[in-house]
Amino acid sequence: MNTIVIDAGNTLIKVGKFVSDQLLEKVNFTFQELDKLAEFAKDAQNVALASVRSDADNEQIRSLIPQLILIDDSAKLPFQNNYGTKKTLGVDRACNAAYVSKYCKTEIGICVDIGTCIKFDVVHKKDGYLGGSISPGINLRYKSLNDYTGKLPLISNKTKLDIVGTNTETSLQSGVINGMSAEINGLMDQYRAQYDSLTFFMTGGDAKYFDIHSKNDIFADENLTLKGLYEILLQNA
Repeated sequence: MNTIVIDAGNTLIKVGKFVSDQLLEKVNFTFQELDKLAEFAKDAQNVALASVRSDADNEQIRSLIPQLILIDDSAKLPFQNNYGTKKTLGVDRACNAAYVSKYCKTEIGICVDIGTCIKFDVVHKKDGYLGGSISPGINLRYKSLNDYTGKLPLISNKTKLDIVGTNTETSLQSGVINGMSAEINGLMDQYRAQYDSLTFFMTGGDAKYFDIHSKNDIFADENLTLKGLYEILLQNA
């Protein structure tokens, strides 16, 4: 059976094609390429959309793909949801938790998703989803420094550099990139101190800018959210 899952994020629309439970193809579209998305999905028997975009954007996608199922806060989840406000758990975080619930072999699995935001999501093997944290990603930090100051420029360079910036632009770059690296590694160390048996799963478009994949308890999967969305679709198709 040909199944398409669509992860509509703030920047890109990421699409995965599954056949016999295997991810065979991944394609990215912009929101201006919805006609290409509809063409890609037209022969699929099942199509699922998980989106953090506006209701109007979601309706526009649905209008082009009649067989589409919108995965929202009413969807059945393949894990126990212990979030204090269950209806406010973002669908992207739910997809990440679904992946961890499926693939983690240790008592605790933690997804670290580095994209528009940095999201930590914690899943207990028996007790299900516990919660996590959200903080700004690279672009949001750069934009806020430009928006809320009078003279700091808006930059876009995401490569890591020495801790000491030698001009305004490299000082901003050092503060954001090295600061985020310290934040991510610091949180991971706090989780290691709290839980004896845990595994980290790294994903997100900006994860490649942080050299934190070298330890034995860290696994990277750039298609993690799509695979988690597929697990949720199996519960709702």
